Amino acid sequence: MNDTGLLPEGFHDRLPPAADGLRRFEGAVLGVAHGYGYEQVDPPLAEFEAGLVGRLKGTAATDAVRFVDPVSQRTLAIRPDVTAQVARIAATRMGHHPRPVRLSYAGPVLKLRAGELAPRRALRQIGAELIGLDSVGAATEIVTVAVESLRAAGVTGISIDFTLPDLVATLAGDPPGPHHDALIAALDGKDAGRVAAIDPAYLPLVEAAGPFATALPRLRATDTAGRLTSRLDAIEAVAAALPGDVGVTLDPTERHGFEYQSWLGFSLFAQGVLGEVGRGGTYAVCHADGREEPAVGFSLYADALLDAGLGTQERRRLFLPAGTAPAVAARLRGEGWVTVAALTADDTPQAQLCTHRWHGDTAVAIAG
Repeated sequence: MNDTGLLPEGFHDRLPPAADGLRRFEGAVLGVAHGYGYEQVDPPLAEFEAGLVGRLKGTAATDAVRFVDPVSQRTLAIRPDVTAQVARIAATRMGHHPRPVRLSYAGPVLKLRAGELAPRRALRQIGAELIGLDSVGAATEIVTVAVESLRAAGVTGISIDFTLPDLVATLAGDPPGPHHDALIAALDGKDAGRVAAIDPAYLPLVEAAGPFATALPRLRATDTAGRLTSRLDAIEAVAAALPGDVGVTLDPTERHGFEYQSWLGFSLFAQGVLGEVGRGGTYAVCHADGREEPAVGFSLYADALLDAGLGTQERRRLFLPAGTAPAVAARLRGEGWVTVAALTADDTPQAQLCTHRWHGDTAVAIAG
């Protein structure tokens, strides 16, 4: 057998020191969420497909890897997103819990397919969900926790792009017009020419994207009937709660990746990191009795941040020669050192990737 260590397309190993960086990143994010009252849940990697499909209004778990369970002979699905599982827990196991219920999580997810710009299928997702409310106060708390979590993890240059996922549906009314799907596609593609050809009344929505301070007034100016006043007031209040050094933009017609969000969606970005580092918004949890429960949350994907070098720290490893007293080693670890003990007489600090060696009673730096 020729074992090259190759993995399927879209899968990857996370090696040191990146894996240690992931541990620190998750700890920082979950620590901030815990401080705001978000208690951690840990759902399984796979569960019955029926438990995931349709749990979030507007989704069908089409991106899930499915297989038949040899024990139950029922179809199982590997989660492509943890949010639906958290929604299931809140609606069933914690259905009796007073609302709102605040939950956090961290774990791997698996996508059925990868995109050209996002080739990974196996990802690490960390986030927090507030089930039972989607008010301005709830949305403000979630956005605040997301930004503070990124900062605690060492992320700088944070910016947030707000969107209104159901904006076009709201403006179109019920039932939608005959060209609704074509209009949605044109708006998704930011194709001003096609939008103008289908319905020029929607063209100002494309032009309303940009820095929040200028985009919001432009969007308000298009709302002559006042149908958007309450939600524009709400998104303005959420944005106003952000620290002044967080960049804020508005893209009112962006829907890609916001298939199940309702009146508010947002994407998180960081300086020096390609693409989104997180996403969130408001949505509805579907209960077995047909009831819909409002919710709001966010998810962070650590992979892009780790690829950019976030979370990696310079190794600080102390080599302990053979015979070093266990009490001395324990004291050094208590002082914050990572100690690596020599297990053979010919072991060396260089072989163990150590930055220091214990000599006498002093930690001595190892040259270059």
